[in-house]
Amino acid sequence: MSAEEFRRYGHIVVDRIARYMDEVERSPVLSRAEPGAVRASLPAEPPRAGEDIATILADFDDKIMPGITHWNHPGFMAYFAITGSGPGILGELLTAGLNVNGMLWRSSPAVTELEEVTLDWLRQLMGLPEPMFGEITDTASSSTLYALAAAREFANLGIHARGVGGQRLRVYCSTEAHSSVDKAVITLGMGSEGLRHIPVDERFRMRPDLLAEAIAEDRAAGMRPIAVVATTGTTGTTSIDPVPEIADICERERIWLHVDASYAGIAAIVPEKRYVLAGVERAHSLVVNPHKWLFVPIDCSVLYTREPGYLKAAFTLPLEILSTPEAGVTNLMDYGMSLGRRFRALKLWFVLRYFGADGIVERLREHMRLAQIVARWAEGSEDFELCAPAELSTIVFRYNPRSGTSDVDAANARLLALVNQSGEVFLSGTKVRGSQVLRLAIGNLRTTESHVLRALELIERTARDL
Repeated sequence: MSAEEFRRYGHIVVDRIARYMDEVERSPVLSRAEPGAVRASLPAEPPRAGEDIATILADFDDKIMPGITHWNHPGFMAYFAITGSGPGILGELLTAGLNVNGMLWRSSPAVTELEEVTLDWLRQLMGLPEPMFGEITDTASSSTLYALAAAREFANLGIHARGVGGQRLRVYCSTEAHSSVDKAVITLGMGSEGLRHIPVDERFRMRPDLLAEAIAEDRAAGMRPIAVVATTGTTGTTSIDPVPEIADICERERIWLHVDASYAGIAAIVPEKRYVLAGVERAHSLVVNPHKWLFVPIDCSVLYTREPGYLKAAFTLPLEILSTPEAGVTNLMDYGMSLGRRFRALKLWFVLRYFGADGIVERLREHMRLAQIVARWAEGSEDFELCAPAELSTIVFRYNPRSGTSDVDAANARLLALVNQSGEVFLSGTKVRGSQVLRLAIGNLRTTESHVLRALELIERTARDL
């Protein structure tokens, strides 16, 4: 593609993105495509001759866009709502244009050094202690996998050379922890039985007393505890585990403590919410996702550790073609599975500079204020009830009319389906203590109070019709 052609279509694509951001609210937030519809609209075989960009863009509009669920829609309130902000998108565009691989310092010095600086900025914003080594991965699933690989090295079991073998290793998390912990434990060869889920209290927080009992039981049975994964902002209820008490146990037992703060960690940028990371300074590792609540386009997850030596020991392997003469530099390929590393720090750097600390705090506070509107509505309603503490920007509630209904779970499932079919709002559902509930998550830069009030109006009206 010539520079002139690239310039012409580049302007067209940027204009389309800008128009999309302005007009996204006109589209139904949840895609209405039927299963297989997008695939059926595409040729089964690749083109033999090249096609022009105008044709490709036309097919993008006609065949791809109908299958898109609009995460940038102000009515997107499912999962953990995210926003791909303008500065983040521009940073992503430059990353694609540069197309560099940051596996080694010398393969692009700016990739490594900007990542080091930007992650230290983020560390300061969240109030984390110094020093902490940080690296950017794709998602929290990878970050947790890496942290537990480091935990195996910390246990000094010789696994790097001999493998897990017949060693009976144990990792602990709460019953509310994300399934990525299960996946990491299985992937690292410890098996599903290598993970023990600890019950939670009435606020859905891991119970330290039961954790201590479980570790004692496992040691007595010949198991080797190596790590605990505490969660700050669980996926289902955004509960915050008592990290200080868990840290006491990990220090006493000499086992690794990893904290999954992929959602709630960003809230610590707001001074009055700094408590969400209480005790995290004693953890060996921590994950936080700027692509969840810091306006950075997916994917961008950050793994911090105060024990980078064990992380490096888990993944470093000599390869002659990648040996370098520079001393005192960081080669990021040594701290994870991937040799190839995208320049993800660039979009994070753009976002932090564009909004600044004050702008980030202002927007996070607004999201939490909007969430409190939903919480107060649920608490004051005759037909709905709040199902979990409402400390951040995600509210968990359910339909439970005082007039009574034969099957509350079925009613909530039906309510969720009907609300999502409206095209105005997209909510997610989950189970809390076995009961079907609804989750409304606020994290989109374009979501205003009017959107939240409209969502509540729609929920109430649909419940009445139900």
